[in-house]
Amino acid sequence: MTVKTLEPLEAPRRARASIALVFAVHGAVGGTFVTRIPWIQDRLDLSPGQLGLALVMPAVGSSLAMPLAGHIVHRYGARAAMRGLISLWCLALTLPALAPALPVLCAALLVYGAAAGMADVAMNAQGVEIEQRLGRSIMSGLHGMWSAGGLLASGFGILAAHLDLDARLQLAVTALVLLALAQPVCRGLPDLRAPEEAQAPPRFALPPRSSLVIGLVGFCAVFGEGASMDWSGVYLKDVTGASATVAAASYTAFSLTMAVSRLAGDAVIRRLGAVRTTRLGGAIATVGGVLVVVADHPAVAIPGFALIGVGVAVIVPLAFAAAGRIGGNPSQAIAGVATVTYTSGLIAPAVIGALAQTTSLTVSFGLVTLLAFALLLSAGALRRAEPDFTENATTMSPKSTSGKDLSTT
Repeated sequence: MTVKTLEPLEAPRRARASIALVFAVHGAVGGTFVTRIPWIQDRLDLSPGQLGLALVMPAVGSSLAMPLAGHIVHRYGARAAMRGLISLWCLALTLPALAPALPVLCAALLVYGAAAGMADVAMNAQGVEIEQRLGRSIMSGLHGMWSAGGLLASGFGILAAHLDLDARLQLAVTALVLLALAQPVCRGLPDLRAPEEAQAPPRFALPPRSSLVIGLVGFCAVFGEGASMDWSGVYLKDVTGASATVAAASYTAFSLTMAVSRLAGDAVIRRLGAVRTTRLGGAIATVGGVLVVVADHPAVAIPGFALIGVGVAVIVPLAFAAAGRIGGNPSQAIAGVATVTYTSGLIAPAVIGALAQTTSLTVSFGLVTLLAFALLLSAGALRRAEPDFTENATTMSPKSTSGKDLSTT
C-alpha cells in the first residue's frame, strides 16, 4: 500500500535529530520518576509489598495500551500522534506524587504506564521508518539517547531528593519543562499519513506470531538488563562483600555502560550486521555472567556486570528494528515485541529474588548467564533488522521505502 505525506521528507538529519530528542524526552520522564519513588513510599507509608504491587501497574498499563498506538497514528497522522502521545507521557509524570493512597497510586501508575507504552511504540516505529529512509542503522543510538535522557534526568532527581524538595512540585515543573521541549522537537518528525481509503487498524489485536519470536530474543536481553540493574547492588554487597557505597553506585555504573554501548552500537551494527552483532553481544554477556557467578570479590563482579550491560545493550533496539519490518502492520508487531520485553523486565527482578530465596543469588545469575547464551542461538530471528539500505538511502522521499501503510508506523 502506498502512502502519502503532507510534505516531502527532505531533511533526513533533522528527522533523525528530532526522533533522537523524542527518545531522550521519553527517557527523562522515566528517569525522573524513579528517583522520587522513595519519597512516594515515605509519604504514603507503603510497605515493600505494597510498593511492589504499585510498581507492577506501569507494566500492566503499557501492555494494555500499546496496541492502541497504531490506531491513533492512523487517525491523526504520525507527527500529530507522536506529539500528543509524548505530551501525555510528560503530563502523566505528575500523577503518582499526587496520589493520596495506595489504590489511587495504582490507578495513577496504570495511566502512567499506558502513556509510556503508547509513546514507546509510536517513537520506535518512527525510528524504524527514519532509519530505513536514511539507509543506515540508527536504532541503537536512539535507545542510547533514551538512556542518556534517563541518566541526565535522574541526576536532577537525585539533587532534588538531596535538597528535600517536595516531589509534587519537582515532578510538575519537570513535566512542564519536558512538555515544552517536546513540542518544537516533534515538528521535525515526518508527517506521514495513510490514504483516506486505507482501513484503520483494530484498536486491540493480538501481536502477530512472527513478532513473538523476535520478542523472545528481546526477552533474554531485557531479563539480563532488569536482573542486573535491580540486583547488582545486592549481589555486590551480599556475595562479594562490597561496601555500601560501591553497591549503591552499581546502578549508575551499569546504566552508564548501557547508554555508552547503545550510542556506539550503530557503528558496530553497520560493520557486522544485526545477526553477528547479536551473537557477539550474547557472547560478551555470557562471559560477563560467568564472571558474576564465579566472583568472590567486587573487582571480578563489577566487570562482569559491565559486560552483561555491553552485551545486551543493542539487542532491544535491533528487536524493534526487526519487528518494524514485519508484514503490513509494523506498529502491531512492535507492540508485540514491546509487550514481551516489558514482561521480561517486569518478572526478572521477581524471578531472581525467588531463586535467591530458595537457592542463592549465584544460582539466580546462572539463569541470567544461560539466557545470555541463548542469544547466540536465537540471533537469526533478528535477520529482518538487516534490510537492503542501498535503495532510498538519504533520499527521504515522500513514499514509504517499505511500501506499507505508514499509519502503522
